[in-house]
Amino acid sequence: MLLEAVYHRPKMNWAYAVDTHTLQIRIQTKKGDMEQVSLLHGDKYIWEKSSKVEPMERLISDALFDYWEISVHLSLRRLRYGFKLESAGQTLWFTEKGFFEEMPPDSWGLFEYPFLHAGEIFAAPAWVKDAVFYQIFPERFANGNVLNDPTEVEEWGGKPTPTNFFGGDLQGVLDHIDHLKELGVNAVYFTPVFEATTNHKYDTTDYMKIDPHFGNNELMKELVSAFHQNGIRVVLDAVFNHCGNSFKPFRDVLEKGEKSAYAGWFHVREWPLTVKEGFPTYDTFAFEPIMPKMNTENPEVRKYLLEVARYWVEDIGIDGWRLDVADEVDHSFWRDFRSVVKQANPEAYILGEVWHDALPWLQGDQYDAVMNYPFTDAVINFAAKGKLDAAGFAAELGHQIGLYSQPVTEAAFNILDSHDTARLLYRCKENKDLMKAAVVLQFTYPGVPCVYYGDEVGMSGGDDPDSRRCMVWEKADQDLDLFGFYQNIIRFRKEHPALRSGKLRFLLQEAGSRTVAFERELSGERIVVAVNVSDETATVALPLAEGTWLDWQLAEPVATIASKDAAHSLELPAYGYSILVLR
Repeated sequence: MLLEAVYHRPKMNWAYAVDTHTLQIRIQTKKGDMEQVSLLHGDKYIWEKSSKVEPMERLISDALFDYWEISVHLSLRRLRYGFKLESAGQTLWFTEKGFFEEMPPDSWGLFEYPFLHAGEIFAAPAWVKDAVFYQIFPERFANGNVLNDPTEVEEWGGKPTPTNFFGGDLQGVLDHIDHLKELGVNAVYFTPVFEATTNHKYDTTDYMKIDPHFGNNELMKELVSAFHQNGIRVVLDAVFNHCGNSFKPFRDVLEKGEKSAYAGWFHVREWPLTVKEGFPTYDTFAFEPIMPKMNTENPEVRKYLLEVARYWVEDIGIDGWRLDVADEVDHSFWRDFRSVVKQANPEAYILGEVWHDALPWLQGDQYDAVMNYPFTDAVINFAAKGKLDAAGFAAELGHQIGLYSQPVTEAAFNILDSHDTARLLYRCKENKDLMKAAVVLQFTYPGVPCVYYGDEVGMSGGDDPDSRRCMVWEKADQDLDLFGFYQNIIRFRKEHPALRSGKLRFLLQEAGSRTVAFERELSGERIVVAVNVSDETATVALPLAEGTWLDWQLAEPVATIASKDAAHSLELPAYGYSILVLR
């Protein structure tokens, strides 16, 4: 046994509550090292009567480790526990005090979950797990009212630059609500809609006002109401890390310097506010002078921004917030933010933009989820760039599953592209079959999938600003076959709970292979997904459970398996996929 690889500690993703009487316990061991791991557990006050040893299951593996898991029912809402490790005829017991050859005689020195408090359970809104999101960049989606166009507006469909405008607005979104319904999405995430000077609106001028080129607050309220009537939730983008240089408090500081009543609203390193050799004398987003960083530890700033958060949720009726540059704002602010937002609407979704390990923000006291860019990278590196083989891809996803609790994984915001990246089709080198294979991975993996506007009709584009092209509305210019594919995969995800809440088990993950397969399972429902991202036909042997397996779309029998985990030979075309459902 490689004991240095064994890891566990109570709380976080290693011991967490899923309801008021159930704990999920995990432990990490070296990959392939243990034949079996079991959990010794009981109540510390009645240890002799309550203690037992139960086998754990191998949840998932990554490149280095196996992650074992067990669900424990707590009748008394507290637990002491340790681990039994078995490998090659050797048995050790692992406790908070270390490793021992003998079974602990009592509960002293074991790991402990002192008491399961309902208020400490991580719980994203129930609707999120069933959502399929659609991201809209308002300035480029549709121009529904030419009367509110910027004076320098360009013809729809022109080449996007960092500074040009095409007149997209909220009325344009309302005019195309039928497109969203036909596609099948049931939630929309808007990039910023508040008054700002740029086309992307990440330089907020007024947090309480819809940008006049998009409409007004009443129109936004009308849009939210119309979306709700059509079963579609609305999430807005909150830029609380920084504002724009036209934000009134910042303008006041520019004018009055240290004497400004708002001097404490920003992080000023040197007066007066200026730019020296390309670096502002005040903290900003990156080194962008027009985006000064807000001091969210300042009580007045905090009060202002929390009122912004409350107003749009409570008065306008939005269903949640996506938080820009969320990891650069202090944790205490996000705790207060969550309290205010959840008081206004307990079912509001709080989604943080964090591109790295986000566990500190996902303990139930700050965000409900983060934008899952590590998932994005794994799919793109496997399907589009060829940087990962099947083994590497499975290891990357295994690491992510091991990193977070199951409720966190199920609420994660899974994207393949966005306004901040090149479009998926571009990354797939305009290969729509490869694009479909990537989307199949997205829609059958745990978490909440999001479609970037226009992907469903074949829009392409490189890195920002090229990925922010105008939406294509002429049917003759839309890829209707691709649209139909998106409709089908969205419908399929909605119809099968196993894709939203089921366990994931990799079936094929060979080193050097460009074909991966995995199974999703929930309460007897089984779905097997096989994806080939190579340019050659792949014939694979899939280990399938007993029963009759159907094609996901045709509902016709593909295989009948008579014995447990018998191999089924499956031929996958180049850049192809297969989804099988156990009848």
